[in-house]
Amino acid sequence: MTRTALSHKPMTARSKQAGATLIVGLVLLLVLTVVGVSGMNTATMEIAMAGNTQFQQDTFQLAEAGIDTSIAQELYGFDGATRNLNLLGTPGSDRSAVISYMGPITDIPDEANSAGIPGATKAFHFQILSVSQGPRGGVATHTQSFYIRGKTN
Repeated sequence: MTRTALSHKPMTARSKQAGATLIVGLVLLLVLTVVGVSGMNTATMEIAMAGNTQFQQDTFQLAEAGIDTSIAQELYGFDGATRNLNLLGTPGSDRSAVISYMGPITDIPDEANSAGIPGATKAFHFQILSVSQGPRGGVATHTQSFYIRGKTN
C-alpha cells in the first residue's frame, strides 16, 4: 500500500455555518432572561413602594381620626386642664390625642356686642395634638386648633 495524501473536500457554505445558529439563539435567550429578571425586580420594587404608600396613608388617616373623634365626643373642658386621650382605651394603641385649652378668651365681634359685656358670646380656644402609629411603625403627628363659642359669667 502506498501512502497517499489525504484529499480534502471543499468547504461549502452550509458547513461554515454549523453551530452559528446555536450561539445566536443562546445570546438571544440570555438577553431575554436579563430583560425578564429586570422586569421582575422592577415589579417587586413597585409593589413594595405601593404598600409603603398605603401604610403611610393609613397612619395619616388614623391621626386625622384622632382629631375628629376628640371633637365629636367633646373631649375638652374649659378648666384649662390638658387632657390625654387614648382613643382606643388600650395600652400601646394606634392613636392618641392631647387636647389643651389655649386661652385667652376672645370676644366675637359683631355678635351680641360681646366686647366688654359680661355673659356675652366669647370664643374659647383649644388645640388637639393627635399622634398615630401605623402597622409598620410609621408615626404621624397632626395638630388642629379650634374654638368653641360660649358665654362667660
